[in-house]
Amino acid sequence: MSATRILAVLVKEFTQLTRDRLTYALILLMPIVQLLLFGYAINSDPHHLPTAVLVQDHGIFARSTLGTIVRSGYFDITETARTPEELDRAIALGRVQFAITIPADFSRRVVRGDKAQILVEADAADPSATGSAIAALAALPQEALKHDLTGAVAPRTPAPPPFEVVVHRRYNPEAISAYNIVPGLLGIILSMTLVMMTSLGVTREYERGTMESLLATPVRPLEVMIGKLAPYVLVGLIQTVVILVMARVLFDVPLAGGWAPLSAGILLFIFGSLALGFLVSTLARSQLQAMQMSFFYMLPSILLSGFMFPFRGMPDWAQWLGTVIPVTHFLRVVRGALLKGLGFADLWPSLAALAVFVLVVVSLAMARYRTTLD
Repeated sequence: MSATRILAVLVKEFTQLTRDRLTYALILLMPIVQLLLFGYAINSDPHHLPTAVLVQDHGIFARSTLGTIVRSGYFDITETARTPEELDRAIALGRVQFAITIPADFSRRVVRGDKAQILVEADAADPSATGSAIAALAALPQEALKHDLTGAVAPRTPAPPPFEVVVHRRYNPEAISAYNIVPGLLGIILSMTLVMMTSLGVTREYERGTMESLLATPVRPLEVMIGKLAPYVLVGLIQTVVILVMARVLFDVPLAGGWAPLSAGILLFIFGSLALGFLVSTLARSQLQAMQMSFFYMLPSILLSGFMFPFRGMPDWAQWLGTVIPVTHFLRVVRGALLKGLGFADLWPSLAALAVFVLVVVSLAMARYRTTLD
């Protein structure tokens, strides 16, 4: 054993660290990002979920019931509908997680003890986002009117609850998690495959020196890039077909329609993912760096897009970050089309966001491409 030789190797390793700063910066940054995301952003028990109401009875019993619902902490009334159609559209488009209807005869039935009911409709496409809130509704009939039913209208003891909460779980009545997870896997698998494969494939050409050989031929650089990336479009389309077929055959995921916006969303997402992988390859100097940068993109895509955890359960800053991530908008297109049968008129905001993502990433990739391949 020689301390001098060990010291020499140690100095060599520290020198190597200073030469590959990007790799080790990513290694040090990743645990910090994971800690912040899991510690602050991830919440499996979301509160303050946006709720639309249709109130056809403006009596004191209806007001007390709504007040108790809000005080539970799970519901925030963000919209007041005037017709059942408005209520239905708000929940179909995903603007609200719950829709509550208080019928016109609610107070009269409560006073008479005539099986009064209120209707709570939940967007159960993501069962984990609504499960706790629905469970909290069990105590509503006993708590909502305990200070109002006094005197002549006080119920006899023992007495049944003054009203009943009828819960309709829309788009996923049986709360099957596969209906939410399996369509979401389409976005995650396409991202993981296309971004990583493209970035590694192009970076490998640089490492081996074969990219310069290709560019020395009469083929123009842009033609080389199109030829290299085009096969991955076919790979993405094949993966999409396989996933959709298996989702239907193995997991019985409902395919409600919306095929036109779904097809447009898939193509936009594939093109954007390929462009992002190419952009990563222009920034990375080795395959290791390309893989690390791809993983750095994948981590927030999985955690902040609503794939694994309820999107509305995250704090506002995490929801803002999630909105910037293209996987979030792609998942909205896939789930909206497959589970709800939404069309272009309903999904255009998410499709527009994907189109902007493609334009921005392609522009950045081409700018870097011209700079790095001179």
